[in-house]
This record gives sequence, structure tokens and C-alpha cells, in this order.
Amino acid sequence: MKKTLARWLDSDVGHSFRNSPMAIAAAVIAFICVFSAAFAGWIAPHNPYDLATLELSDARLPPAWMAEGSRKYLLGTDDQGRDIVSALMYGARVSLVVGFVSVLLSMLMGVTLGLLAGFRGGWVDAFLMRLCDVVLSFPAILVALLIAGVGRALFPDAHNTVAFGVLILAISLTKWVDYARTVRGSTLVERNKEYVQAARVTGVSPLRIMRKHVLPNVMGPVFVISTVQVATAIITEATLSFLGVGVPSTSPSLGTLISNGNQFLFSGEWWSIVFPGAALVLIALSVNLLGDWLRDAMNPRLH
Repeated sequence: MKKTLARWLDSDVGHSFRNSPMAIAAAVIAFICVFSAAFAGWIAPHNPYDLATLELSDARLPPAWMAEGSRKYLLGTDDQGRDIVSALMYGARVSLVVGFVSVLLSMLMGVTLGLLAGFRGGWVDAFLMRLCDVVLSFPAILVALLIAGVGRALFPDAHNTVAFGVLILAISLTKWVDYARTVRGSTLVERNKEYVQAARVTGVSPLRIMRKHVLPNVMGPVFVISTVQVATAIITEATLSFLGVGVPSTSPSLGTLISNGNQFLFSGEWWSIVFPGAALVLIALSVNLLGDWLRDAMNPRLH
């Protein structure tokens, strides 16, 4: 493990990371957010979704540094007496899981279709690219809202797992086009190179050529796109949850926390929405900054 880390730090990408304060700061923030979300059950001060531990007498308490605040609740409580700090940790966990899984699914779908379109060409390429044009003609959030809404209508009493699956599918079906178009363009360049022609002459099957030879050489831009799209997927999940068609209202997520806090914004209880909103911005900003750094680090023209 130490040798692998040392080799990475000595590489061009590692050298770029060590010399970029912005990338280091973004990585630290992202690590804190992911660590807090992953181990929320151990490090969170309270379990905000354990009804047996909630006290309605502690509802709507302001942050600890305000006059009516309590040291027990650093960032205050919501209308049900849930600790905001703990709710943020549990909510970030759901948002991050939905974001990462939806990006992985859309990457798998987009890379597969883009590789097939670029390598095969002909009517396959034309059909898949026209399909991409159709998907791009609709706003992504509208498509995700439609799919999530239809899923909730078809399965109104579905278990939370089904609701999460519908949400992940809704986000994935709006994000795969970027991967498909990028991989298709890179594959059009790679398929005419000598190593691909040599593999064809030696009798290697087209599927093996795509999987073993072309795919590793077109994955660079994919990693950059996936880094940026994690932030986009998290924001999309929060938007859908805010509108009531994302994760179930009983499940913690940054979108549901913002939606609940929005109901009490004009009554002066600003902490119920400001802190979840700030957490969402912080996660998205750190991931976007890492994506910008990775794009520059993997661009040979900038070296």
C-alpha cells in the first residue's frame, strides 16, 4: 500500500496534486465529508432518525452560540428535535451513495454504447448518436423528474430500496450521453491506429479488441467526466428530493433536509436550511475542484 502510494505521488498526476494547494484543500474537504458520511453511525452525536431518542421539547433550538441554543446541539435542531449535525452526516451518506452509484451506472452504460458506436460505425453509430441527440434535447432535470415521478406513481407503497433504485435509474439515464459521445470520439481515433490493425490481422475477435486494446486507451477522459458528474448527480438527487420525488421523506438526505428546513425559513429558523444547503455546496464544490484539477493534470498539453 505504501509503495503504491509512493509511486502515485512520484507520477505526473501525483506531482501535479502535491503542487496544487487548491486540489489538496478540495481533497481534504471531500475526505472529511465522505468519512463523516460513511461512519455517521459511530461518530454522529445522535441518531436523528431513531424515534425513541427524539425529544420534542428540544425542537427548533438555534445553534449553540445563540442565546437560546444548547451545547448538546452544536448547529441546532429541526422541528422534530433532530440534531442538525447528525442529520447532515446521515443525509450526506444517502446523497453520496446515490451520486456515486448513479455515476457508475451511467458510466457503464455510456462507455459501452460509445465504444460500440465508435468501433462498429455504420448504422450502429448513426442510431446511437441520434439517440444521444434525442436525450440531449430534453433538460436533464426534467427527464429525471419524469422518470422518478412515474416510478413513484407506479410503486406508491414500494419499499425504500425500490424508491432508491428508481431515483438512481432516473439520474443515470440522463448522464450517460456525455460518456457515450466522449468515448465514441476517442474510439474513432484509436480504431485506425496500428496496434488495432495488428490485432485484427492476427485474428483477435472484435469484442476482445474493444475490451483489451481500445478501452484502456479511451478511459482517461471518462475519469475526468465521472469526477465532475458525481457533484452533478448529488445536486440532481437533492433537487428531486426537494421537489418530493427523490428519496422517501422518511429517509435522510440533503435534499429532504433542505425541503424540511424551507418550511421554517420565514419564521426565523434559518439554521434548518442554511446548514444543509452549505453542506451540499461544500460537497459539490470540493468534487468540482478535484475534477478541474484532474482535467488539467491529465492534459499533456499543459505539462
